[in-house]
Amino acid sequence: MKVLLLKEPRESDSGPDPYIKELAAYGLSATLIPVLSFKFVSLNVLSEKLFLPEKHGGLIFTSPRAVEAMKMCIESSARREEWTATKDKWNTKPVYVVGKATASLVEALGLTTCGEQTGTADVLSQLIIEREDPAILPLLFPCGSLKREVLPTALRQNEIPLETLTVYQTAEHPDLEKNITHYFNNQGMPASIAFFSPSGVKFCLDTLKRLSGPRLDQIKFAAIGPTTADALEAEGLSVGCSAEKPTPQHLARGIAQALSSTASDL
Repeated sequence: MKVLLLKEPRESDSGPDPYIKELAAYGLSATLIPVLSFKFVSLNVLSEKLFLPEKHGGLIFTSPRAVEAMKMCIESSARREEWTATKDKWNTKPVYVVGKATASLVEALGLTTCGEQTGTADVLSQLIIEREDPAILPLLFPCGSLKREVLPTALRQNEIPLETLTVYQTAEHPDLEKNITHYFNNQGMPASIAFFSPSGVKFCLDTLKRLSGPRLDQIKFAAIGPTTADALEAEGLSVGCSAEKPTPQHLARGIAQALSSTASDL
């Protein structure tokens, strides 16, 4: 059976995408179509802040793309060699992250992370509230233009100082509709479609409805987590599975179980 993954390619170029690999272990043939395009902004401002850790109480990263922005600042900075000393100063402060993918990218830059297991910004915000005091210096939160307000709102309500900085803008991938149409024309309708963000739901749904027609309800829709599942349900779609954790293993297992239950009902 075929699975369509509406997500970005993995950050590194080594080997197959881990979601494709995990689904293959269940005998499922997956295809990846990129949904989003990104434009980095305010990197000079981010660079200044990264090299002044004494002005912040810690860092927060909820997306791999924000970490990529930090990496660009470090690698392009004229003070690149300073990062070793600067990194040590950041490591005396908390560096909060959501999920394994983001954590591994942050750790590759020499920082020690916490919160990897939280999985969502909602849960991470509760961890921060439990650990931090309102008297701390502001936590620096590099983020995207489409970030949800859950984390900033929760911290603000609990008087935890936060400084957000938009470091990338998110838009629909210019070839998205063409690529999805090409997939349906050549591969047919997939048994399952997996979404990885509310933005993915927003940008893809009209095209998927047009191509699937009355057979839309035959597709098992999968979500990487509760926020994306909520976005699907808000559009009136039934969610076949929502990954317990945002990992390739959990999502592949959920999709395989959802498709297996469908097959057993036939």
